[in-house]
Amino acid sequence: MNQSVRKHLVAIVALEGVVPFDLGTPTQIFGTARDEQGHRKYETRVCSPGARPVMTAAGYRVAPEHGLEATERADTVVVSGIGFGGPVETGLLDEETRSALRAAHARGARVMSVCTGAFVLAAAGLLDDRPATTHWWWADRFRELFPQVKLDPDVLFVDDGDVLTSAGVGAGIDLCLHAVRTDFGSEVANRAARRSVVPPWREGGQAQYIERPLPRTADVTLAGTRAWAQERLDAPLSLQDLAGHARMSVRTFTRRFREETGVSPARWLLQRRVDHARTLLESTDLPVEVVARRAGLGTAAGLRQHMQSTIGVAPSAYRRTFRVVPDVSGG
Repeated sequence: MNQSVRKHLVAIVALEGVVPFDLGTPTQIFGTARDEQGHRKYETRVCSPGARPVMTAAGYRVAPEHGLEATERADTVVVSGIGFGGPVETGLLDEETRSALRAAHARGARVMSVCTGAFVLAAAGLLDDRPATTHWWWADRFRELFPQVKLDPDVLFVDDGDVLTSAGVGAGIDLCLHAVRTDFGSEVANRAARRSVVPPWREGGQAQYIERPLPRTADVTLAGTRAWAQERLDAPLSLQDLAGHARMSVRTFTRRFREETGVSPARWLLQRRVDHARTLLESTDLPVEVVARRAGLGTAAGLRQHMQSTIGVAPSAYRRTFRVVPDVSGG
C-alpha cells in the first residue's frame, strides 16, 4: 500500500514556565514513531510566541526555532505543561497564544495538552463544557479558575475527539502513544514505546496514582503474573487462575493487582486481549474468527462487541484502516 509522503505535522507549544519533561514527551514519542521501513510518521516543531526563548519551570531557558505560526499548518497542536504563568495563576492567557490555539482548533487541527497544559486550553476557551483532566495536585486550582470545565482528575487522559488532555508527567506519554495508535495503529505505537522504553499501553480511564502507599519491601510484584497471562491470552484465564499463579488468595490478589495497575484484573486482561487482536488485524490476514480465538475473545461477535465498546470501530473497519501490506513493487 502506497503511503503518503507527507508526514503528520505536530506543533508543540512552549510557554513561560514550561515543564521540561512535558515539552520533551511529545517530541520523543512522535519523533520516534516509525513504520516497518524506519520512515518517520511525524514531523515535530517546537514553537513559542515570537519564537522567543522561554524560561522553564526547572530554572533554565529553552529557545524554540519556530513562532506560533507553526500551529497554522499543524495537524496536531500539543500544549506542554507549565509550572507558573498566567494560565495557572490567574486563568488568563496572552492574546497571541489564545488566538493561535483557537484558530488551529477552528480549522480542524487536533489539540492536545500535557499535564497543566490543560490550564492553557481552558484559558483559551477550548474546554468549556467539555470533559478534561490535569494533574491531580492542580485539580482544586483548576476548578477554581475554570468551573465551566467538566474536570475529571482521576484518569490518565481524556479523549474528547478533537481535544485531548492528560494528567501529569507519565500520563502525557500515554496520551501521545494513544494519538499515535489512533493515527497509525498499534504496531507503530508499540514500536515507538519500545524505542522509548515505556509501557506501550495504559488505558485512559485508569486511575492516576494519587498518594498510594508503596508496597512493603517484602511484597512481591505481580509483574510476573501479568507477563504469564499475556503469553496465554488465547486461554480461558479466570481470576482463580491468575491468583493461583501469584500464589495468593483471590481477595489479596485482586487488591494487590489494583494497587499496581489501577484497574481490576478482568479489565486489564480484556484490554490486553483487545490490544493483541488489534495487532493481529494489522499484521496478518487471519479471518476475524481466528483473530478472536487467538486473542481470547471467543467469537467474531465477541471481538466486534469489545472493539466497538473500547475503541468504537468494528474489526473489519479497523483492518482496512491500519492493515500494513508489504510493498512488493520493488520501488
